[in-house]
Amino acid sequence: MSESAVASSRSAEAAGARPASQATQLETQAVAQISGALRLVSADAEAALERFSDPQLIAAGQINLISLEAVQQRFADRWQMRKDQVFDFAERVLERGVGPGGFYQRVSDTDFFIVHPELGRLAGQAACLRYLREVLNHFLGDAGMAAAGVLQVSQISKGRLEAQPVDAARADEAEASGVYGDDIEAVRLPAWKEGEAAPAAKLNQWTPFVANDGRQLRISATLEPVYELKGFTRIGFRMIRRVIVVGTGEELTNQQAAGLSAGDLLKADLATITRGIDRLKAESGGEKQLSLIVPISFSSLSSQRGRTELTAPLKEAGGLVKLGVICEILDIEGVPAGALLAATSLVRPFSLLVVGRLSAPSPTSIARLAGAGLQALSFECPKALGDAEFMGWAHAVITPARKAARSVLIYGAGSPQRAGALASLGASHVSLTPA
Repeated sequence: MSESAVASSRSAEAAGARPASQATQLETQAVAQISGALRLVSADAEAALERFSDPQLIAAGQINLISLEAVQQRFADRWQMRKDQVFDFAERVLERGVGPGGFYQRVSDTDFFIVHPELGRLAGQAACLRYLREVLNHFLGDAGMAAAGVLQVSQISKGRLEAQPVDAARADEAEASGVYGDDIEAVRLPAWKEGEAAPAAKLNQWTPFVANDGRQLRISATLEPVYELKGFTRIGFRMIRRVIVVGTGEELTNQQAAGLSAGDLLKADLATITRGIDRLKAESGGEKQLSLIVPISFSSLSSQRGRTELTAPLKEAGGLVKLGVICEILDIEGVPAGALLAATSLVRPFSLLVVGRLSAPSPTSIARLAGAGLQALSFECPKALGDAEFMGWAHAVITPARKAARSVLIYGAGSPQRAGALASLGASHVSLTPA
């Protein structure tokens, strides 16, 4: 609400439009919004935040907000078109930084709610400043507004948060010196009371986990919009799985993830679906999407145990969208067409469509998929391609793919212009966010 709106409410009170007490309350709320003290929370996020309303946790200063208002304001009319890309990048930063011991969630069109139960006040604020600076540098090339975009939450109530700007200079100084002045043992608190059911309980059953090679791995899942090129209408989201090494923060490539054991891949699949379902519930705003693309490893589908474990989460995901889930089978390089056909026939009862994903496509590997029961093929656009290289890659992939399947999905096109070029080559669906 603007200052002019506050002035209007005063005029209305003088005219007898509403009782003085109500007008005073509205004026106070308006001033709080202007100063950043009051932040509104979406209805879908309210339930998830209730468990963090413990006065001790709030008093310890371990709950903060980072605001993307600087990006929103700079993008102006482009915000609606670009915001999904901004949210996706911010979530990647937070997944990498917050780690499995913390919590984050987007609670409005610009604000992310962040809890660091294992960090003191200044250390948590310094971390939030790092996250926001990375986002601002990526999209604006300037992180100068970061200090105004980190707020410490002082109260959680229905539909709103009260928060105050942090002392960014002090947090930066503490981080530079390594002396935070926080007695971390005194302030370390659990993010929820012992015995309470946390919303992430199902996720924690599968991630993090210790892989067969001894590394501890954490699974991240984000959502990205997918569009049908014919009318450029959104058909829903795809789940993006990321496998991260706990401790180093290293993200495994698709090829490295495919090299995990069958048991590890099944855990990764289950964690991805569970996390993706949580994301969909939080971000859908109560509106059902048409469909949801769910990635599943071929090894998980080809085992009896894997199919048994995956049935329930696939049915749950299907119930959250209008038309059903689209199962995307990963790691199919080198799989015989007969084995792939058997896997697709087993997953088809739970799926709207069955898609095959090739990580390293070639005309030969694509041609081998004809007759494998796949209704579509999907490909990730390589990073940092110039326009000529992009068109060459797209032509080499889409031409044979159209002969092997009815639909062709290209992820990470990067711009509407490239999406149009993909449509002219015969692609059917696209996502825009660069990989």
